[in-house]
Amino acid sequence: MKIVVTGSSGHLGEALVRTLRAANHEVLGLDRLAAPFTTHTGCITDRDLVRQLLQGVDVILHTATLHKPHVATHSRQDFVDTNISGTLNLLEEAVAAGVRAFIYTSTTSTFGAALSPARDRPAAWITESVQPVPKNIYGITKTAGEDLCMLFHRKYNLPCIVLRTSRFFAEADDDAAVRASYADANIKANELLYRRVDIEDVVTAHIQAMARAEAIGFSTYIISATTPFRQEHLELLHRDAPAVVRALYPGYEKLYAKLGWKMFPEIGRVYVNDKAVAELDWHPRYDFGYVLDCLARDVDFRSPLALLTGSKGYHPGTFEQGPYPV
Repeated sequence: MKIVVTGSSGHLGEALVRTLRAANHEVLGLDRLAAPFTTHTGCITDRDLVRQLLQGVDVILHTATLHKPHVATHSRQDFVDTNISGTLNLLEEAVAAGVRAFIYTSTTSTFGAALSPARDRPAAWITESVQPVPKNIYGITKTAGEDLCMLFHRKYNLPCIVLRTSRFFAEADDDAAVRASYADANIKANELLYRRVDIEDVVTAHIQAMARAEAIGFSTYIISATTPFRQEHLELLHRDAPAVVRALYPGYEKLYAKLGWKMFPEIGRVYVNDKAVAELDWHPRYDFGYVLDCLARDVDFRSPLALLTGSKGYHPGTFEQGPYPV
């Protein structure tokens, strides 16, 4: 199969190229930054480049985007140009080239304000039925990209699958207070309960979306680690998350104590992957239970692919207030 991966110099792009090439697919990587897994250096806003690149291509995996960490360093127009116009270029040229499937990497950040319930309310139960309420230009342009995918499926019958991924980056947390209070690995372990996913599981979700896109046509899926929480946990989660985790995993505190780790005092949202598991036949491996098993064996809970791709960074420089200027 001939596959184009946009954003091939980034975390997910590299991981996809690595995995697909190992499975003997012909993979073309497009990114504006040169890197070992990028075959074509350029921007998705370059219509001529996109047109040439898509000749004879079967599937597009569109991961290229400006991210939330770029909000303070790039203009709103930059976001519109890349995340909307660039996506439109790809979709239009995909139809012209007869591409069989278009997989769009979106983000759970599109949910925006829906992720933050009032303090006296239960934690938010986030499924695909929750209406996005974007909080910034990043979320707005990603939802616009999703809508373009839906339009091109309806108008041209292009199979389009939208994958709203939760956190999978290796970089430090963007919240200074969280960074000051928790070790980085502790943060990421906690997040696998409700708002994080290992990059290897993100890759397998994209592969499953490729395989099922033509049968599905169009749909949107949350891609996050399988949560142990259920809706009956939501009220207590938002008041006393350690109590809920303790009830589900009685031994977690002993394992955490050996490392000087601690659970977040409250959890305000839970991402639910049930639809992706059922409809994509996706089987994520890396969850909180896996973390605890690794801690018991004194091994790293990150996947081999996460270790290979490592940290990419979102900016060439550093910032006084932390890893991102936000």
